[in-house]
Amino acid sequence: MTRSGVNIKFVIHHFGAILLLEGIFMILDDLISLYYDPLHVTILLSSTVVTLGAGGFFFLSTKNATQSYSDRETFLIVTGGWVLISLFGTLPYLFTGYIPSFTDAFFETMSGFTTTGASILNNIEGLSKGVLFWRSETHWIGGIGIIVIFITIFNFISNNNVHQLFSSEFSNVTGQKLFPKVIQVTKVLLIIYVSFTVLETYLLMQGGMNFFDSVCHSFGTIATGGFSTKNNSIEGFSPYIQYVIMFFMMLSGANFNLYIALFSKRKNIFKDEELRLYLFFIFLIGSIITLILFFKMHYDFEYSFRTAFFQVISIITATGFTSTDYLQWPEYAWILLIFLMFIGASSSSTGGGIKVIRVLIAGKYIKNLFKKASHPNLVSVIKYNGKPIPSQVIRRVLAFIVLYLLIAIGSAFLLMVDHVSATTSFGSVLTCMGGVGPGLELTGPASNFHALPDFSKWVLAFDMLVGRLEIFSVLVIFVPDFWRS
Repeated sequence: MTRSGVNIKFVIHHFGAILLLEGIFMILDDLISLYYDPLHVTILLSSTVVTLGAGGFFFLSTKNATQSYSDRETFLIVTGGWVLISLFGTLPYLFTGYIPSFTDAFFETMSGFTTTGASILNNIEGLSKGVLFWRSETHWIGGIGIIVIFITIFNFISNNNVHQLFSSEFSNVTGQKLFPKVIQVTKVLLIIYVSFTVLETYLLMQGGMNFFDSVCHSFGTIATGGFSTKNNSIEGFSPYIQYVIMFFMMLSGANFNLYIALFSKRKNIFKDEELRLYLFFIFLIGSIITLILFFKMHYDFEYSFRTAFFQVISIITATGFTSTDYLQWPEYAWILLIFLMFIGASSSSTGGGIKVIRVLIAGKYIKNLFKKASHPNLVSVIKYNGKPIPSQVIRRVLAFIVLYLLIAIGSAFLLMVDHVSATTSFGSVLTCMGGVGPGLELTGPASNFHALPDFSKWVLAFDMLVGRLEIFSVLVIFVPDFWRS
C-alpha cells in the first residue's frame, strides 16, 4: 500500500516494532514501581499494556508489508518514530495524574527522549519512583537513539538498507566509517553505552548515592540529558559526586566513534582535530569562568574550579545538570555559556548543538577564503584529520549552520509573538535546539518551562526534535517533492 510513492504499510510496520520496544522498556518502570510504590504499579502497567497493544497491532497487521527502503520511508520511520514514542511516552504522566495537561506531558516526554532536560515539573521529588525512573529512562533511550537500539535488537533489516536509518539519527558529519557494516557499529556503540552507564552507577554509589539515584543520574549523564531526581539538580551532592558526573559528561560529549577506534586500536584518538577543539573549548572557557568566580565572586579556588568546569562541561555537552544558578554570575560569564549552547558537543555523541566538527569545518572554510583573497592563485584543500573534505560535505555543513540559525530566530520570534520576553525566548530556543535544558531568565537554572504558554511549548518541542535529528531528517518531510512519486 503506497501513497504518493511512500510505502505506508512498511512504515507502519516499523512504527509497530518501535512501540513494542518502547513497551518493553516500560516494563522496567512497572518493576521499579512494584518494588518501591506497589500502589502505583497498576496505573503504570496500564501504560505498558496500551503501548504494547498498539505496537503489536501495528506490527502484526502489516507483517506482510513489502520491503521498501527509499529515502522517503527512512525519513518517515525516523521522524515519525520519534514523535510516536513521545506520544505514547506521555501515558505514565497522564495516567498517574502527575502531569494532567497533555501539552505539558508531551513537552516533558519529548524533552526526555531528545535528552534536552527542559522540564515543566515544579516538584520532581514528589513523583513516584516508577515515574521518576521512566523520566530518566527516556533520556537513556533517546541518548543512544531509539532507532540504534531498534536496529541492534530486532536486526531484521539488511545492511544495505540500514545505513540511512542509522545516519539519520546518529550524526556522522564527515561520513567516515570504522566498520563496513552498520550492525557492527550499533552493537559496539550499545556495549560502550551500557558499560559507561554501569561504571558511572558504581562510582556514584561509592560516593554515597543510593542505587536508584545512581542509576537515574547515570542515565541522565551518559545520555547528556540532565533530568535529576532532585529539585536542585546536582547542587546538593558532594564534590566527589559532582566530579564523577563531570567526568562522564565529558566522555559522553565526545565522539563515540573515537571509543570504537580506541578499543579496536585503529588510531591515536588524541590526534583527532574535533576532540582537541572540544577539549580546548572546555579548558579555555572553564579556566576563564574559574578566574571570574575566584576574583570577582570571591569564592575559594576549588569551589570556583569545580563550579565553573561543571557548568561548562554540562552546557557544551548539552547535559543540562546544574550545580548552581549561573545567572547569578556576572553577565559576561554566563554569556560564555550561551556561546557553548550554540557550539554543542562532538559529532556522533549523545550531545546536541551545532556540533564541534561543523564549527571546525566552517572555521577552516573561512580561513581558506581569507587565504584565497590574499593569494588568488593559491590552490588550497580543506582537510580534516589530514584527509580532504569533499565539497558536498562543506556545503552541507554551511547549509546546516544557516538553517540552524534561521530556525532559532524564527522560533524565538514565535515565542515573542506568544508574549514571551526576548531574553527568555532566545534562551529557551537555544537550549531546546541544543538539547541543553536550562535557559535564560524565566527558564533559567533556578526555574523551569512550566510558566510558558502552551503554544510556546509546542514550538520548543518541535525545536527539540529538529535539534536531536539534526534538521534535515525532519524538515525534508515538509518539502512537497518528498511526497511525489
